[in-house]
Amino acid sequence: MKIISLLLLVICIGTGCSSQKKADMTSTEIEYSAVSRGLYKTVVVKNQTVSITNTRGGEAVESKIDTAKWNKIVSEFEKINLDSIPNLKAPTEKRFYDGAAIGNLKITQNQKTYETKGFDNGFPPKEIEKLVNLLTDFTKE
Repeated sequence: MKIISLLLLVICIGTGCSSQKKADMTSTEIEYSAVSRGLYKTVVVKNQTVSITNTRGGEAVESKIDTAKWNKIVSEFEKINLDSIPNLKAPTEKRFYDGAAIGNLKITQNQKTYETKGFDNGFPPKEIEKLVNLLTDFTKE
């Protein structure tokens, strides 16, 4: 009887933790932007929808994210240490001489914002590379 009680307790605790992570993603907004003199792209992902803006002052195009792609985004997001985002180092410096647009990742969760320093568009820090690539895939579709 004790074993059954222990198993039920473990299952309840495990289920509570996983549902908590899903609840956090519903209130999380992930924004990627790439900006230069001739380029302006913004991708905003929130609650299984994506909004894409391709011009300054332009209107955002919003669409629903399919479940498979959303699960990939959630999976990559969970691997990121939010507190380390402002300290990530860019692997290249082409943006300093107009060799690349300036990329930026901003995550807002629980009314707290985590934002990277600028990095070269197409060359994000390795800690966020997979997530950024999933976001930039929306601009290619």
